[in-house]
Formats: sequence, structure tokens, C-alpha cells
Amino acid sequence: MFESLGEKFEGVFRKLRGQKTLTEDNIKDAMREVRLALLEADVNYLVVKDFVSRVRERAIGEDIVKGVNPAQQLFSIVHKELVRVMTGDPDTDVEFVVQPGKRNRILLLGLQGSGKTTFSGKLANHLREKKCKPLLVACDVYRPAAVEQIKQVGGALNIPVFELGTDKPVLEIIAAAEKYADANGLDSLIIDTAGRLQIDEVKMDELTAIKQTVRPDYTFLVADAMTGQDAVNSAKGFNEEVGIDGVCLTKLDGDARGGAALSIKAVTGKPIVFVGVGEKSSDLELFHPDRAAQRILGMGDVVSLVEKAQEAFSEEDALSMQEKMGSGKFSYDDFLGQMKMIRRMGSLKGLLGMLPGMGNALKNVDNEDLTNNLKRVEAMILSMTEQERSNPELVRNEGTRRQRIAKGSGHQLVDVNNLVKQFEQMRGAMQQMMGAGMLDKAKGMFGGGGMPDPSQLMGGMPPGAEPNPRDIKKYKRMMKAQERTARPASMTKKKNKKKRRK
Repeated sequence: MFESLGEKFEGVFRKLRGQKTLTEDNIKDAMREVRLALLEADVNYLVVKDFVSRVRERAIGEDIVKGVNPAQQLFSIVHKELVRVMTGDPDTDVEFVVQPGKRNRILLLGLQGSGKTTFSGKLANHLREKKCKPLLVACDVYRPAAVEQIKQVGGALNIPVFELGTDKPVLEIIAAAEKYADANGLDSLIIDTAGRLQIDEVKMDELTAIKQTVRPDYTFLVADAMTGQDAVNSAKGFNEEVGIDGVCLTKLDGDARGGAALSIKAVTGKPIVFVGVGEKSSDLELFHPDRAAQRILGMGDVVSLVEKAQEAFSEEDALSMQEKMGSGKFSYDDFLGQMKMIRRMGSLKGLLGMLPGMGNALKNVDNEDLTNNLKRVEAMILSMTEQERSNPELVRNEGTRRQRIAKGSGHQLVDVNNLVKQFEQMRGAMQQMMGAGMLDKAKGMFGGGGMPDPSQLMGGMPPGAEPNPRDIKKYKRMMKAQERTARPASMTKKKNKKKRRK
């Protein structure tokens, strides 16, 4: 999400790092590149013009802060302006709140091919996670096989679907769905209306009648993020003709350049509420402008990562894992359990992309390759005996065991040696972190402490700042020490023998 735009911004900041201070000349050059980057991302021209003008004005009037280079200063200004563009007027924002047990009505609108029916299934799954009992209502009576499609979506998620075929009027279908929901204890209606090939007056009148009769709690337009400014134009048209509360962007994980996400609020005045970031039913996220700005600028999205971790890990699991890491009792069984939990959190590439600075590193990485690597590690761990999984030292110190594990899992001995080495490095690093109290910074991830501060989780480094060279040297020394402790005993003996011969 936003990788291409993020690369362009990174190039702008990289050129400024060699400068001593912000001047009108280097600001002018930087703004020219920022303008081109935004236009290439298909951001609305007027939005780009206003954005560049505000950034230039603030940068020229910015006071020089001692010890902060021009790249960091401009970085801070651009981040604030990106958030402003996507936030607009906070008074017009929509906070999506549903109450279990209370009738919640959500009306979905959109053009054909926007992914509206698939989105309705993801939204139903999201409501179910909020302890609601959703019902999908099939109201697309014009498109062939539309009713069958939503039945398949609901069936795959085990969510009930109400339909009366394609011969009944839409308002009659919705009225019957209300009665069905009452009779079956379902509290949330997701009404999937017919997609439009274009905004035409006749079908808009039908949507207006539906909205006036149903009086939904939320009216959302579902738009394809990959269509760029077409998504913005359709949002504007639907809002003027029918009236919408917000926009839900689908396919933001594809080749979407980010133009729609950066333009919709400024052009229509309506916020983005949800974004689809994958094909799975769980790949639906509430949209947060500040987090989107962080991703664009390569800062990652640590808060969203923590939220996903909270959903996948229980408080008991987290405390138990923390205790094992601190005491050095972390085993291969624990490692295997962690990997399974991480896979439940969603796309591995998406999760890694939430870490600061990982955007560019992952641009040529395929999510399937990452998943296959995890599967290979699982295969090697599952080839160990119960005793070996609970006592990692057996595998580390005995080469014959590693040879057997390699044969049993269909891998080479070097693969098992690498697994052992990486496991010991990770276990040692976690013990040092626990001893140094570094994990206390994450206090509040579970329980009543609230959400941790992302800047603290990142080591307190300000946005755009370069890591301290001393910290890098210290980290390298620590990793070398871990590498020595992770080396199998047989290898250490061979090295000692060579030294004695010399």
C-alpha cells in the first residue's frame, strides 16, 4: 500500500540530507519532485496544488532547529500536511460504531466491478468479530448471477444471506429481510444494492427511494482504489445524488497508486471509512489518515501491528511468552506456536510492511515466498522429537540429530543449521532485551495500560532521523556474540583444534 509514492518521497528526502539548511532553492527543487510524485500517483490536481503550496509556505517560514537537518524538517512538515489532506474537517468524519443486539442497517452503493459484493462479506465478518449477528441482504436484482455470488460469499463465511431472487422489487426484499432478521435473532442488515455501470438518473432515483425508506445507520460507497480519480468522481456523484456517509476503498493492496485515498476527503468532503488490503475475509481495516501518512513516508504502522497482535495473542499467551523469554526457557514448541499465531494475523508481507523502514526492502518480495519459508521452518521443527523441541540444546550440540531432522523434513543439513543458528540468536537477543528492560516500553499492549507509543517502540527515534552510529556498532557486537553462542559445539571444537595445530 502506497509503496510507489513512498519511494518517490524517500528520494526527495535523500537529496536533502546532504544540505545544511532549508533554503528557497532546495525547497523549490523538493516541491517540484513532490508535485510530480503526487500527480504520478493520480492525486487530484487541485489537491496537489494546495498541498505543495502549503508545504512550501510552512517550510520557508520554518525556524531552524539546532541538530535537525533539512530532510528531517521537511519530513515533519510533509507528514502533517498529508494527515491534514486525508483528514480535512474532523467534524464531518464518521466514527463507525455498531451495537450488538440493536438493529444496525448498512446500505452499500457502488459501480459495477468495484468489489462491492466481496466487501459486503468482509464487512459482515468484521461485524461478527464485534459480537454482532449480521445478515447479508441480496438486493442486486439486475446483474445476472449477482444473487448467487452473494450466497457463495455468505456460505464461505457461514453468514446467513436473505434473497427472494430477481423478480421482486428491492423495497419488498428489504422489508421481508427485516422480518427474517427479527425471527432469527439477527441484529445487523448489510444491504448489497445493484452496481451501476455509470451514474444515471433512473437508478439513482431508486437508490434515493431505498435510502428514504430504510433510513440506514450508514450509507457507504464502495469504490475500487485502482481506478484512481474515477473513484473520486463516482464518490462525488453518489454523494450529490443520493448522499453518502463515507467511502470504502477496495483493492488497496494491488497496483493502487494512492491517488484516490489522498483525494477523496478533499474533493468530496466525505471520509474513507474502510480499506480492503487483501483477498481474505479478515483483510479489512478501518482507515486512519495518520497511519496512512506514516506508511507513505516509510514510518511503518506500529499501532496497527500492535492491534493485530492483540487480536491474535491473548493476554495469558503474551505474559507466558514474556516469562519464558526472560528465563531462557523459550523452546521450539513456543517458536512454532508463535509462527502459527503470526500467520493468523494476515499477510506476512503486509505485517512486515508495518515495521518502520521495511517498505522498500519488501517491494520485490512475494508474500507466497515468505509463507513458504515459514512452512519449511515448521516442517523442520515438526521433524524433531518432543524432547528436542522442548530442549533446544540437544539439537544445537548434536550433529547427528540435525542430520536426522534434515532427512525427516526433506531439507539439507545447512538448512537445519541455519534454523538452529537463527533460533539461538533470537532467543539470546530476547533475553538481553528482557534484561535491559527494553520490553517495558511495550507496557500497555495488554491489559488496562492503553496503547503503547509507537515512537517508544521504535526506540524513541524521531521521524526521518538517522540511527546513531554507536548504536549500530553496539548492535553488531551483540549479534556477533549471539552468533558465537549459537554455533554448534562440534564446530567450536574443530576451530579450537585448528588453533592448537597452529
